[in-house]
Amino acid sequence: MPTLSKIRKDPDIMNLLSRLPKETADSLTNVQLQHLKIAYGSGQFRKHKVDIRGTFPVPFYPSRIYFVILMGRNIRSLSRQEQSIAIFNILIMATIFLALSTALGLIILYFIKSALGINLLDGYSLGLWDWFKQFWK
Repeated sequence: MPTLSKIRKDPDIMNLLSRLPKETADSLTNVQLQHLKIAYGSGQFRKHKVDIRGTFPVPFYPSRIYFVILMGRNIRSLSRQEQSIAIFNILIMATIFLALSTALGLIILYFIKSALGINLLDGYSLGLWDWFKQFWK
């Protein structure tokens, strides 16, 4: 918490005071401003795991453009539609993961079988083992 002497230099308080009439802003004491900052939330809503902010100039234009990238855990409750979309996405991701894991497992088993010289069907080969041997030469 900022000390009482520095409260008027706090960005949140400066923003608040700039939106108030001058007479009202001047009449607030440091203690009152401190309580307003606590009630306002002390900027708690601005804490993100990823908080990237910046500006860059626009060629041949006198202004600059700003960008903000914020990422963090969503603490809001989801609507029914958002919940159904989330469940659908989880199912799709799980299906893709299982399919890729199964394919990788079968390829590894095929390489092990071929390295041991085991032929399940005489005269037939997928060609993966020959490709793998050529690749490492």
